[in-house]
Amino acid sequence: MVGGVVRTVGGRSGTAGGALTSIGVDFADPVVEASVLRTLATVESELRASVESADPFVTEAASHLVEAGGKRFRPLLVSLGAHFGDPDAPLVVPAALVMELTHLATLYHDDVMDEASVRRGAPSANSRWTNSVAILVGDYLFARASAIAAGLGTEAVQLQAHTFARLVHGQIAETTGPRDGADPIAHHLHVIAEKTGSLIATSARFGGMFGAAEPSYVEALAGYGETIGVAFQLSDDLLDIASESAQSGKTPGTDLREGVPTLPVLYALASDDRDAASVRLREILSAGAVTDDDLHAEALTLLRESPALKQARETVRSYAEEARSRLMVLPDGSPRRALESLCDFIADRTS
Repeated sequence: MVGGVVRTVGGRSGTAGGALTSIGVDFADPVVEASVLRTLATVESELRASVESADPFVTEAASHLVEAGGKRFRPLLVSLGAHFGDPDAPLVVPAALVMELTHLATLYHDDVMDEASVRRGAPSANSRWTNSVAILVGDYLFARASAIAAGLGTEAVQLQAHTFARLVHGQIAETTGPRDGADPIAHHLHVIAEKTGSLIATSARFGGMFGAAEPSYVEALAGYGETIGVAFQLSDDLLDIASESAQSGKTPGTDLREGVPTLPVLYALASDDRDAASVRLREILSAGAVTDDDLHAEALTLLRESPALKQARETVRSYAEEARSRLMVLPDGSPRRALESLCDFIADRTS
């Protein structure tokens, strides 16, 4: 990988069979890089086969997001985790499939919850077909993931089920919001740990498990995955405010316009600073979704210059550094340095 982007294998854009999007892992060792890319290419091929059904419509709908591409971040962590044991062990690819299929299933459900019209640059399944179809296809993908997990053994099935339960708990917590008297910031961090950190933690754990790494390595990988997953998702909160559209790939302030409570917004609302800018920012944000163009532009400017954005950056960096500390148990070498590079990428991504 050069400049944070995994190089092309084949010719399909946006997939491991083609050019993966920027994911922040720097492969200093070409041997490790080649090994990971071989695994990802196999995962990509098997992913397409695993969503096929005897019903052509189900195959089309289930293939919709697979064909749209993606970072394949979870299979990447499975592959890297396996490098602390045997990266070519036969169950590494099926383990990666379980993680990616579970992730894809959640995306179908998320788009229904969010009433999204676009996913990965293509019409979302719910907008192309219906909400009911999107929900059922998500269920089908969960079923396919579970079937593959059954071939990995009882422990893998239990871990996937536990991870799925955390995902659901996170979605429920996000939907219902913080309870009366609860800290909205703590609630936001909990939701991200459940919805994002849990699956990334299990991905890294599966890599170590099915690469037959030492148990202490497996636990370290799981801790790293959970923490780096939270850091990566939180960094998206910041990019929505701080980046230009050419950098982030989306219009700045989208979450602000839709009333999505992100970390910088929550910090701004919790602030008791009495300077005019902070007071004005709280006034705008306290009304919820900022849909008026002039108010949106004003809020975005105030947020970019606020102590809240600086505080959010520090929080993301603290998670990235905690993730790095989890890796100290692992032997020094190219696989560990590749995982460490993701910590650097996330810290730089928020500035």
